[in-house]
Parts: sequence; structure tokens; C-alpha cells
Amino acid sequence: MNLDTGFSPVARALIVMAAIAIVVVFLQAAAPIVTLTLLAAFIAIVATPPLRWLQRKGLPQWGALAVIVFVLLEAGSLIVLVTTGALEGLSDGLPSYQERLILLRDQLGGWLEGIGVDNAREAVPDLFDPAAATGFVRAVLTNMSDAFTTGLLVLLAVIFMLLEASSLPAKLITAFNLTEEARAPLGRVVSAVNRYMVIKSLTSLATALCLWVWLKLLGIDFAILWAVLAFLLNFIPFVGSLLMAIPPVLLALVQTDLPTTLLVALGYLVVNTVIGSILEPRIMGRGLGISTLAVFLSLLFWSWVLGTAGAFLAVPLTLALMIALEASPQTRPLAILLGPGVAPKAGPDSGEDS
Repeated sequence: MNLDTGFSPVARALIVMAAIAIVVVFLQAAAPIVTLTLLAAFIAIVATPPLRWLQRKGLPQWGALAVIVFVLLEAGSLIVLVTTGALEGLSDGLPSYQERLILLRDQLGGWLEGIGVDNAREAVPDLFDPAAATGFVRAVLTNMSDAFTTGLLVLLAVIFMLLEASSLPAKLITAFNLTEEARAPLGRVVSAVNRYMVIKSLTSLATALCLWVWLKLLGIDFAILWAVLAFLLNFIPFVGSLLMAIPPVLLALVQTDLPTTLLVALGYLVVNTVIGSILEPRIMGRGLGISTLAVFLSLLFWSWVLGTAGAFLAVPLTLALMIALEASPQTRPLAILLGPGVAPKAGPDSGEDS
């Protein structure tokens, strides 16, 4: 029976658009649960190869899982402890930074009035409010307990996913009667996401280490905090490299002088260019297979649907979506649009005259 009978192409397109809209509304409504599940799924995908490697070395499943959970728990606890300690130190040091910031603010207002900007001294305080920075740091410290609770929930979900990792493929094959051809896209999704997450994690770690060393050499306070921030924000395409540089550059301006501030900014520019624009694409090979425009639009879309976590998950989600779209002839044109540029087909008049 043909379900398309009686539906014009326009009607079918409207039905598909309505279905997509319903899915998007559901994702927005269930964003906290969906985000937690997706974070756990991506961590589980990255942790599955080490888990299987440990099992091949002779460890039982529970022993290999215990090792993986211990490593994840220790890494998460270390990040939380380092970040919390640095934020508390930053909160304690904010009064002294405020005095310097107020002085710089007055100097900036005077300089702007000197070049002809009227009422600059009255306008600049609205742009640089020291109290706002204090309130932001205290709000982050207050929410650290919520972040720790969320991390424990994600870790618990990862444990259950890893427990099911060995039997999940067989369950999917039996439940949906998947053929070898139908299983191939699923394997490609897992492989592509795992490769992206591993490479991105390593390059983010390299970025954080390089920036930590540079900030320590320049004597910038709380260098470890800005390194952790760089590691996390490096997962966000395009804007992450800009956002990670703003706090340490502003702190360098308040703490030191203009030449040191310029050196801090230069360090971020060099590290992000070398690692993000040169080394990372070389390690990834041909890249992600996603067009730059698609990555940018996916960043906007997933941030809108899932909030802040959507910005971190935008690339792997789009990568998985593109591979899924390639699996069907009906949706393959969408996958081509999401992919990189393709060479135009040679027409009858494109060849050289012999």
C-alpha cells in the first residue's frame, strides 16, 4: 500500500515540516533530560574503546568498567576542585581589581571625551560595572553544587550505557531486524563521533596546557582557571576561541599593563591559530565533512533548542544527523547540502577542444 497516494509533493513537504516542528518542540520541552542523555551518550562512545581494550587485556567487564569510572570520576573531581578554588580566589581578589578597573574606566572616559565623544565619562560606567563581575562570580560559585550533581547524574548514565554497550548492537538487530546495509550508518555514526570527540578532547587539552604555560610566564592570576575555561570553550565552534580569551585579557588589563595585555591576546591568537586552524584539521584528515555554513547554523540551532549545552554538542550532533540523512535516498540531498563543497559535474562544453 502506497502511503503517498493522494498527497501532492507540497502536502508531503508540509507534513514533514510539521513533524520536524513537533520534534523540535519536544526537544526544547525535554531539554534538561535530552542534554543529560546526549552528554552521557557521547562520553560513553568515547569510553567504549578503552573499555573493550581493557577487556581484551584480561580484565572482566566489571573490572574494566570500574577503571573507566574511576578515571572519569577523578578527572571530573579534579576539574571541579581546581575551578572552585580558583573562583573563590578570584572572588576574594575582586575588591582590589575593582579599584584598578574604576581607574581604567575613568581614564577611558577621559580619553573618549578628549577625542570628541560627548558625555563619555557618564556612559562608560554603564559599560564597565565592577559589581556585575562580582555578582557573576558569586552566582557561578553558588551553582557549582548543581553542576556537580548534574555531573554525577551524567556519570551514572554513562555507567549504565557502558553496561549495555556489549549487548546493545544485538538488541538493535533483533528488535528492528536490521540488515548489514542498515547497520552500516549506525557504525559510521559511532565511529565518526568517537573520532571527533577524541581528537577534539586532545586538541582542547593541548590548547589549555599551552595557554596555562603562557599565562603563568606572564604572571596572570588564576591561570589554571582560564586553562580549564579554554579546554571547555574549545568545543564550541567559531565563538569558543573568542570567548575563552575575553576574561584573561580583561584581567591582564586590570592586573598588569597594556603591553602584557597585548602579549596575552597574542598568545591566545597564536595558540588557537596553530592548534585550531593548522594542527587539528591535519589530524582530522579531510575534516569533519561538514560545510562551514552548516557548522555555524547548527551552532545557532542547537543552542536555541538545548541551551548552552547545545553549543558544546552542535558539531557531533550535526555530524550524526548528516550520516543518518545519507542513509536514505530521500534525505541524501539534505546530507549533501550539509556536507562540504562538491566539484560541479563536467558539462558537454567543459572539456578542451581537441
